[in-house]
Amino acid sequence: MIRALVESAFQTGYLSVESEGLLHQVLATKCYQPEDLIVLADLYDAVKAGKIKREASSARLIEFLTPYKSN
Repeated sequence: MIRALVESAFQTGYLSVESEGLLHQVLATKCYQPEDLIVLADLYDAVKAGKIKREASSARLIEFLTPYKSN
């Protein structure tokens, strides 16, 4: 699921509130694969660089994704 949500964000250039909420749920329940962490790092980098715009206004996503960022 994480990969599909991130792929959609890259295709559209936007991360919807709904997708962001689903990412939070999946991560909170630890229902992900190790490969998902790679795409989360890509999402983190893209949001920080402004390549993907967020529909939500809070900085919560960046804080939540910080542990998954690429080095």
